Amino acid sequence: MTAPDPTPALRVQANGIELAYDSFGDADAPALLLIMGLGTQMIAWDEPFCEALAARGYRVIRFDNRDIGLSSRLDAAGVPDVRQMLMLGLAGQDAGAVPVPYKLADMALDAVGLLDALGIASAHVVGASMGGAIAQEMAIRHPQRVRTLVSIMATSGAPGLPPPTPEALALLLTPAPTDRAGFTERYQRMMKLLRAGDFPEEEALDAARAGRTWARGLNPAGYARQLAAILASGSRREALASVRTPTLVIHGDADPLVPVECGIDVAQAVPGARLLRIEKMGHALPAWTWPQIIQAIAEHAV
Repeated sequence: MTAPDPTPALRVQANGIELAYDSFGDADAPALLLIMGLGTQMIAWDEPFCEALAARGYRVIRFDNRDIGLSSRLDAAGVPDVRQMLMLGLAGQDAGAVPVPYKLADMALDAVGLLDALGIASAHVVGASMGGAIAQEMAIRHPQRVRTLVSIMATSGAPGLPPPTPEALALLLTPAPTDRAGFTERYQRMMKLLRAGDFPEEEALDAARAGRTWARGLNPAGYARQLAAILASGSRREALASVRTPTLVIHGDADPLVPVECGIDVAQAVPGARLLRIEKMGHALPAWTWPQIIQAIAEHAV
């Protein structure tokens, strides 16, 4: 699907693909790289959130991951059998045995390639959900590129951790409609579920957010490939023990998709990591959480 782009973005070649990105703040300020989650475009890092971080003295960079938004789509790679992988994982078997086009380590290389293209030697790296897992991969595999790590509502991928709620899992596996009205309705339901509560101020913005996402273009096959990358990448728990990058873990205690125990596990796996547990926060970044999260990032990313 193609549509006019209401969100101006720059493009660079990175790790053999094209990534769309934009930035906020002084270009000479310390870089702070934001990595978003599964099937979620960079605009989910709301502009006021990015501007507030930039006001703390950072060059804030957000980008569309591969297979989402305005970045390269890997349609020639086909679509893996995600349901088979998920059933294997839930049965305690190795989902990584199913061939996939790429894994989270490749997406971490995309982020490194973006830093290369922008001439940035190292950055403070903040990732949310799948983006948190990608940020962890960066700290594990490319520690010299990560000044500090902030892992938000992400898991280590270790077996035995609590799964999503049945409602969240069903949402994860239900394809999004590609017509605008259907997509908007599903987006509103999805965000209400992920926020895990009634937040009228956020709900009032959801239709407009859905419209921006739809206008930048949907990629259901890319969503499936990203989900397959998560399932195939396995556990990072042992590798996280080698991380020496200063690490902050942020997690909501009401998260229905990645339960808070998963964030606790990440914090316990990384030596010296700090945990910020936010009451009533689900699997989203509503505006009421921003002051606490931005303050925590600014205190950590020094």
